[in-house]
This record gives sequence, C-alpha cells and structure tokens, in this order.
Amino acid sequence: MITRPLARWFDDRLRASSFAHHALNKVFPDDWSFMLGEIALYSFVILVLTGTFLTFFFTPSSKEIVYQGSYAPLRGTRMSEAYASVLKISFDVRGGLVFRQMHHWAANLFVAAIVIHLVRIFFTGAFRRPRELNWLIGVTLLALGIFNGFTGYSLPDDLLSGTGLRIAYSIALSIPVVGTWTAFLIFGGEFPSQDILRRLLITHIMIVPALLVALISAHLAILWRQKHTQFRGRGRTETNVVGSKLWPTYAAKSLGLFFGIAAVGGLLQINPIWLYGPFNPSTVTSPAQPDWYLGWVEGALRIFPPWEFRSFGHAVPNPFYPAVLLPGVTFLILYAWPFLERWATGDRAEHHLLDRARDHPARTAIGAGAFTFYVVLHFAASNDLLAKTFLVSVSAVTWAFRILVVTLPVLVGAITYAWLSAVHRSEAEGVLRVPLAAFVPVEPPPTDDEGEHVEPPPGHGLYDPRSTAP
Repeated sequence: MITRPLARWFDDRLRASSFAHHALNKVFPDDWSFMLGEIALYSFVILVLTGTFLTFFFTPSSKEIVYQGSYAPLRGTRMSEAYASVLKISFDVRGGLVFRQMHHWAANLFVAAIVIHLVRIFFTGAFRRPRELNWLIGVTLLALGIFNGFTGYSLPDDLLSGTGLRIAYSIALSIPVVGTWTAFLIFGGEFPSQDILRRLLITHIMIVPALLVALISAHLAILWRQKHTQFRGRGRTETNVVGSKLWPTYAAKSLGLFFGIAAVGGLLQINPIWLYGPFNPSTVTSPAQPDWYLGWVEGALRIFPPWEFRSFGHAVPNPFYPAVLLPGVTFLILYAWPFLERWATGDRAEHHLLDRARDHPARTAIGAGAFTFYVVLHFAASNDLLAKTFLVSVSAVTWAFRILVVTLPVLVGAITYAWLSAVHRSEAEGVLRVPLAAFVPVEPPPTDDEGEHVEPPPGHGLYDPRSTAP
C-alpha cells in the first residue's frame, strides 16, 4: 500500500509521530464544565463552514428590485437585492434554509458558550497566574463574537435588522466629538447608506473571523502549554491532571458535541426574515428584539432616564451612557479583574487547582451581583412585550426595571456574601446545611491585659462551628 510509505516519508521529515503520540495521550479533566470551550470551538467551526456556503449566494447590495421568487406573500414587493438573495437562500437554494439556521444557531451558541465559560472561570478563580493572558484573550473573543454576531444579524436587510442598524447609527452619533466621523466611517454616509451592507459583509467574513482564528489559536496554544486546571479532589495536585486521554474518550465526547450543535439548525427555526418583510427607512417594526447577546445593551437603552449632560462644552447625547459608556466600563472591568483581585488579595502564587465558589464569598458575591445586573437589563429589553402580556403601561414596567436594576444586584450580592460567609464559618458540607447560628459573625475570644484568653461572660453568644447547638 502506498499510504504507509507516504506516512513514513512525511514522518521522516516532520517527526510528526512523536508529537501525535504525545498529543493523543494528553489528559483532560472529566468535569462537564470543561466542555464549554469545546462547544465554543465547534460552534466557530460550524460558523466558518456554513458561512462559506452562504457567501456564494448572498448579494450585499441595497439596490431595489421587484421580488419574483418562490415566496408568494412577498411576490411583487420592492426590496433590496440583499433581502431578495436571503429569501432565495431560504426557499430556492437546496439546503439553504438549513445552512442559514445552522449558521444563526451556531452564532448564538458561540457567544453563549464563551459567556458561560468565562463565568465558570471567574467563579473558580481560573483567571489567576499563570492564566491572565488567556483570560484577556477570552474577553476579547467575547467582544469580537458579539460584534460579529451583530454584523451578520444585520446583513439580510429585513425590517428587524434594519431597525437594529438604525439604533447602531444613533449610538455611533452619540459619541462626543468624534461621533459624526465615526458614523460616517462605519456607514459610509447618512443612514441608510448604500455602502453599509458591503462594509458589514467584509467585516463579517474577513476581518473579524481572521482575528477570531488568531485568538482561538493563541488560546489553544497557551492552554496546551500550561495544561488544564482541575477541581480539587483525590489524587489531584498542582502538578498533575486527572481525567481522560484525548484519544479516544475525550475525542468521542467532543465529536458528539459537534454533531449535536449542527443538528440544532435542522430542527429549530430561527430568524424567519420572510415574516418581517424588507427594510423600509420610514417603518420601524414593533416589538423589535435583538439577538440575546445584545439584550443587555437594548435593555439599558430602554430604561435609562432621559438625561443629557454637557462636558467640556460638548453635549453628550442620551444613548452614549447606556450603549457606549456601560459596555466600555463592562469590558474594562473584565480585562482588569485578574490584576484587581491580585492587588486586593496580594496573591501572586501560581494556581492550577480551582477554587470552590463557596470558599471565596467576596468574589462570588461580586460575581452574583454583576450577573444579576445584566440579567435584569436583558429582561428590560422586553418591557413592551411584558407590558402587553400583563396589561400594564410600558412606563410602569420601565420604572420597575429601573428600581430592580439598582436594588436587586445589591440584594443578591449581600445575601450571597452573608450565606457563603456562614458556610465558611460553619464548615458545613453543603450550602443548604448551614446552621442559623453561623449567620452571626464570630467575635474574637476576650483576652486580659496580658493577652491571655479569659472565659466569656454568660450569654455572650460566641458561635462555635464545631457545636450543633445554636
């Protein structure tokens, strides 16, 4: 057979067999949460494959035509070539609708997997030395994933995506001093411009994917070099990894994830643009909801009070605060967090074993409060739908969210801190098995003038975690 001599020829020159043997025997932890990175990776692979297919049939043009395609309800309607091409993909190209749905679902899963992955890393302390660089790469991947999701979501030029572009144009204009130039640079003119779809396509299929490939490659290379973190347990130390080998156990799990993600596109409908109709600058669809990963920005825009300020002689428009300042501060804190925690705790040691969230009440409380803040903003993006569902005014729902977004994160953070502090003091086996007395902070035992311990007075109420009596 020719394959064996050919393999030997390549191995003689590349020495690939030793690398392959080492790679296939690499050990990965068995915990399910470590598969989140694989879900993001396979979602990206599906995005590249399906996106390549869709690019052959998509026309990034705002030129108006009269639709004469297969979808009868829109036949004879004036629309852009971009919207008509997406209808053609959906109804006339063999397998086109399945590829569109696979692509859209994979985009949502890609961002979702990164978000949940970052949440797991945050609560377990996996961002600490020596993994700060991979944390920074992960945060950048999240930002690029959200941005590229929006550019792809806007390409079909339907009424819903057009409404989103209108909002994005207003946000760009709201940036002080450079807003007008920024909007012109992105859109190529006043909204709606003729150049925006071509610019979005180039950004969506060339610029951002190239950055994503580079960052994912760097992320995997660093992970391979530093080895996986793992949860504490029997036989697990700072210098080893306990789990399954890459081949065949871990590879089989990963392959199942890949086909599971791909199957979603063929089973569940998403983004039926034929129901929204073509974009018309004089029309705004209602209710208009963005993809989930931009819900928090939409919610912030909807509930932010009608305030505007002047700074250094320039007016700062209202959309700037919820749609530019808030995302900017959010990602700035994410980038800085490993260094902020190291400064606050003074911990500069290397960590390869993960923390339990219960053992770090302050970090977990901050994370829980922040997560609550963004969840409230996400649901605030549906204030019109909630008002219609519960037959109340949109104003009342908006005010309810304004109150919740300020109070609920603080309440959740305080409760989380108090609860986990009690767990830590009582050394309880589970977070639901905390004795009530543990919620009372432990006071130091009294001492005399010479520092000797003395018996507390009767009824002093010190809590002894070894005692079951309150």
